[in-house]
Amino acid sequence: MAKVTLLAYTPDPERTIACAAKLCYSPSSIDTVHSGLTDEKVASFVEMLSEIGHESPIEHASFTFGIEGVSRALLAQITRHRIASFSVQSQRYVAEKSFEYVTPPEIADVPEALEIFKEAMAEDQRKYDKITEILKEKHKADFLAAGKDEKTAERMAEKKAIEDARFVLPNACETKMIVTMNCRSLMNFFRHRCCNRAQWEIQDVANQMLALVKGVAPEIFKKAGPPCLIGPCPEGKMSCGKAKEIKEYYANFGK
Repeated sequence: MAKVTLLAYTPDPERTIACAAKLCYSPSSIDTVHSGLTDEKVASFVEMLSEIGHESPIEHASFTFGIEGVSRALLAQITRHRIASFSVQSQRYVAEKSFEYVTPPEIADVPEALEIFKEAMAEDQRKYDKITEILKEKHKADFLAAGKDEKTAERMAEKKAIEDARFVLPNACETKMIVTMNCRSLMNFFRHRCCNRAQWEIQDVANQMLALVKGVAPEIFKKAGPPCLIGPCPEGKMSCGKAKEIKEYYANFGK
């Protein structure tokens, strides 16, 4: 299963956002923008921004997460959120020896399907290893013929081999990444990925991320989550129809 860790975040994120909001709506100078910002006023500024829909000040706080135990299929989804920074473990530079993989719960619950799935993963590993071996032998011979020493030829040949062998690896193959988003991007991320219609793996990751940021910035993320928490479901006829249950679930989320 996925594991999400909050690695770093803007110190005192809600106060930073309140400073930005105060500068927008008062004659404060940079030197005095912190003055008088009690905890109550910080919360008031954050609440005001939420009520009037002024989102640019919340971009001044960001959060960095470590995400592991997720599939390459999740990677394809999360990188669609373009206002973010991603660093992902490379299959080009890191050999997938006995690669770990993510098993969808629906497959895990059906023994017959699970057996076939495991066989497919084992077969992918065998094919990956065999292609790597064949290509590595070819590339090593080429590098030796080009005058490289044995050790250098070995290292360069493996790197070049796994670069192409990775094409047989499945979407289920595990990966890990570091992701940084500012608060505005996170709010958008949560609206889309905490939704009950989101794919199960990225919904799990989004909920873990939401719980973590609520722990350090509860005022900012008080209303974060799927859009049905604060209004009608935007999915129309595609709605899951469970708005009441979802509101109950998120009522005490992260507390």
